[in-house]
Amino acid sequence: MAEALPRAVKALVGVRILNQLGAYALAFLAVLAGPRLAPAALAVFGAAALISRWSGGLLLDRLSPRATVALGLSATGAALLVLAAARTPAQTLAATALVGLAFEIHEPASQELLARVTADGQRHNAYALLGTSLAAAGAVGGLLAAVLLPLGVRWLMVADAATCLAAAASTVALPGGGPPRPAATVRHRRPRRPPLLLLRSTVAGTAFAYGHLAVVMFLPLILLQRGAPHWLPGLAMTGAALPAPLIAHLARGRLERRAHTVVLGAGSALLGLLALLMAVGHGLAVTVAAYLAWTATGSLLLGRWPAMIADVAPEEDRPRWFAFFGSSWGIARPVVPVVVAGTAGRTTAAAALTPGRGVLDGARRDGRTTHPPQAGASFGRGRNPSPRRP
Repeated sequence: MAEALPRAVKALVGVRILNQLGAYALAFLAVLAGPRLAPAALAVFGAAALISRWSGGLLLDRLSPRATVALGLSATGAALLVLAAARTPAQTLAATALVGLAFEIHEPASQELLARVTADGQRHNAYALLGTSLAAAGAVGGLLAAVLLPLGVRWLMVADAATCLAAAASTVALPGGGPPRPAATVRHRRPRRPPLLLLRSTVAGTAFAYGHLAVVMFLPLILLQRGAPHWLPGLAMTGAALPAPLIAHLARGRLERRAHTVVLGAGSALLGLLALLMAVGHGLAVTVAAYLAWTATGSLLLGRWPAMIADVAPEEDRPRWFAFFGSSWGIARPVVPVVVAGTAGRTTAAAALTPGRGVLDGARRDGRTTHPPQAGASFGRGRNPSPRRP
């Protein structure tokens, strides 16, 4: 897969792998904050991350993708050091907000850079390579978490900060990704309205993100509450991440020709069932086994969401499509802890994942999820694109 891709793709994957080796801020934020403060901390993080995602998209009007990636990673590393030093609840919430405000800045730039340097036929492979590489890096990171967590969760934040700063320094290997849009063009653009396809896709993505984050945010805390030793959450992350690249590679040939909406819809339904099993199963063995299967299923979807958006977005508006669609994760992050705290349960993950297929089917009927859109799909237009079957 990697051999046929441009060097710029491999360089970006290398930067993201380095960052992923210490990416613990989200998974262990609930552990750092403690059971009482965790819902508030996660909600603050999610709201701030939504702002950072949009900021990352808007920065592409002024900066190159490379500069935006470097800025986002540097700011995240600095904020994580502040979080590691926080002691009081107020300090923890303030530091969490700083992390969130920087956390997503690099994401639209990363996705836009991949879209710029790949042809239509290469994009899914490029995004899939990024996803599988991050999963493999997560396996190594899980081992590091297993070593550091017994020493204290703050050491995880320090390690996360170190990898962010190292990844920011390594962005010098990235191509610039082209110049930003001319300022005059940006100033004179008309107000934008997202087309129906983007709205449908974002609704489906929000349901998926909610279900995914409900598992990722609370699994370490759930395992510890169910009597797991402190090394088990990190080891479970490693065991789940190790087979993900192989599973994605073996399934690539069979799923490559399937429409994005078909694969994402079926995968989301299966993820919902496995999330339900994690919620109702009280034994550690059942919880870990369901999580391993959940991660294996998720590996089949690697690269699908951004590839779908890259295929359908007009080139001039693609950064804003990425930012708008990425809002699904920003919306889900503050909602997950509030709902989980209010319902005192995790079954909401399954409830969110399963209906996403119906929304995706609606997007597929719009006929735009596997073909590039025409000019009518632009934010600046007053009409939606005409239907075309995939």
